[in-house]
Amino acid sequence: MNKNDLTRRQFLTAVSAGSLAAVASGPIPAYGNRSKRAGKLAILGGQPVRTKAFPGWPIWDKNKDEERVLSVLRSGVWSRAKVVAEFEKKYAELMGAKRCLATTNGTNALLTALHVLGIGVGDEVLVGPYTFIASIDVIFLSGALPIMVDTDCETFQVNPDKMEEKITENTKAILPVHILGLPANMDRINAIAKKHNLIVVEDACQAWLAEWRGKKCGTLGDLGCFSFQNSKNLPCGEGGAILGDDDEIMDRCYSYHNFGRPYGETMLTLSGYVRLGTKCRMAEYQAAILLAQMKRLEEQTKRRTENANYLTSRIEGIPGIVPHKLYEGVTRAAYHLYPFRYRKEDFNGLSRGKFLSALKAEGIPCSGGYGPINKDPYFERTLRSQNFRKMYSRKRLNRCRRQNHCPDNDQLCKEAVWFSQNLLLAGKSDMNDIADAILKVYENRGKLA
Repeated sequence: MNKNDLTRRQFLTAVSAGSLAAVASGPIPAYGNRSKRAGKLAILGGQPVRTKAFPGWPIWDKNKDEERVLSVLRSGVWSRAKVVAEFEKKYAELMGAKRCLATTNGTNALLTALHVLGIGVGDEVLVGPYTFIASIDVIFLSGALPIMVDTDCETFQVNPDKMEEKITENTKAILPVHILGLPANMDRINAIAKKHNLIVVEDACQAWLAEWRGKKCGTLGDLGCFSFQNSKNLPCGEGGAILGDDDEIMDRCYSYHNFGRPYGETMLTLSGYVRLGTKCRMAEYQAAILLAQMKRLEEQTKRRTENANYLTSRIEGIPGIVPHKLYEGVTRAAYHLYPFRYRKEDFNGLSRGKFLSALKAEGIPCSGGYGPINKDPYFERTLRSQNFRKMYSRKRLNRCRRQNHCPDNDQLCKEAVWFSQNLLLAGKSDMNDIADAILKVYENRGKLA
């Protein structure tokens, strides 16, 4: 081995094999704090890489954030009014959309969007299985059938290459999910939608300020939907929003979310209740919380991106660790979650569960992410339910079952590892702790496997 050509992988292999002396005369790349990686694993009784806590979430500054919320509470006007309207205006401006409608949560934002765009009984909606259950539930709750499109494991997003083979005469819409805050391939998805005359409703519930070719996610389809639930990068406990540029469609959204009352210039001549509707209006104090949180969103998003990029540079050479990839069209990711794939083959067969436990013991919060939720009992129970057996023939229901097979997603669900967004709000040294902990587990893999 030429000492000037020592690669990271060769160095790691040499260290793990106990042959550090054989390469010590050559230059050793910087891998963070060697002392933190040395010694016994914490899960086996050693000292952890990290004992310091990561930033908590959500962040609340009582000196700067509470005045507006207290003003709303003391006013006695708690239901939707001027503060919600102010948030809608500012969020639309922030995202580059003409209109915004605030809702009770992201799920109801999606339900409203699907309803006003005419998705219902008899329709099929293409959706990926690597997502939170709400993305699939809203299709079922609309009376339509979710047709599962397999996952691109490298990007964690729905795979456009698997999309057209799932389209039939009943396909009405595509519901791409920018899962984890990483943008889906909207060039391909919109091209497929245009070719087959399909509606596109973006589930951007984890993608605030994420961008595709400089345009914000949630503004690339017919409608875009967001969540402001407590864990989200822009939180208010519970809350959601719909973005759109078509006044007639957005007027229908407003009407539907307000019991079907008429709203906007497109309904000036109407009175009474003009359509079937529901009630999913945002409260004033929720909007006041969001207005406070929005002041920090840009800076926090920038910090998450910088730390995510640095963390990727630190871990991408570790055998068995495969960081996510971003599509060429992504100009910004939101990083609600930071994902990578774990290959146990490079860790002497150490299971992902044991890897996660070892990493947690080193002071690094982590999880295995989503399971194959399209295979959870609710899916089959919904197809077997009285309502769906009334709405669909046995042939249609069986086809939906067959389309539910997504082998790439099944594999991803076995390999994925997540770090939550608040970890990325820490500093560069904290990213080094994460990388050092992963490398420590790798170097000691034989003691666990």
